[in-house]
Amino acid sequence: MSAPDLLVYAAATMNGWKPLIFLEEAGVPYELRAIDLGAREQKQDWYVALNPNGRIPTLVDRGRDDFVVFESGAILWYLAERVGRFLPDDLRARSEVLQWVMFQMSGVGPMMGQAMYFQRIAAPKGQHDPFAIERYVKESRRLLEVLDRRLDGRDYLVDDYSIADMAMYPWARSYPWARVSVRGLPHLRRWFDRLDARPAIQRAVSLPVAFPAFFGQGDEDTAVQANADRFDLQG
Repeated sequence: MSAPDLLVYAAATMNGWKPLIFLEEAGVPYELRAIDLGAREQKQDWYVALNPNGRIPTLVDRGRDDFVVFESGAILWYLAERVGRFLPDDLRARSEVLQWVMFQMSGVGPMMGQAMYFQRIAAPKGQHDPFAIERYVKESRRLLEVLDRRLDGRDYLVDDYSIADMAMYPWARSYPWARVSVRGLPHLRRWFDRLDARPAIQRAVSLPVAFPAFFGQGDEDTAVQANADRFDLQG
């Protein structure tokens, strides 16, 4: 049996799950190659030759002359166009989807990633910075409020379920790990419930290993001790 056209290099992080959510939702065959972040495999020469930024995820399209795509948002965009799903044809709706993907990439991911870093990695190593923690937690909360307003009266970020939701979900849903409150954000919480109920999403976030502590489940203290040094949350 020949290998699937699509090869994904990823790890169990918010960015790593994005292409896996798409592929599980689309039912497209793919091969997953787990990258060991603790061993800094993403910084090895062979991987940097694929992804010059030395981060995950990376997609290799064997069906198109081993074309390589890096950056999680670009991978979602590429997959949507390649497969013909989860990105509208209508110009305005398509632009709306891509605007929310960019909002995640430029705002929600970086701010929540820093909130996680300063609380989960820096502080346990003795680098407790209350100013940085307050700044990133407050900004993360503000961005989640933007999402809540957007979701008022909507099931999804745009008209239909799209790559915007796929990009946003792993980051916004990890609010417990970032220690960001979602009190008073009912529309966002309903969106979480709606996406939590999608079997493809639950399959994706269990790959290559499940990390339920990101989503406020399981033994948080044990997860921190076991994984704080291993996870590069910026992906």
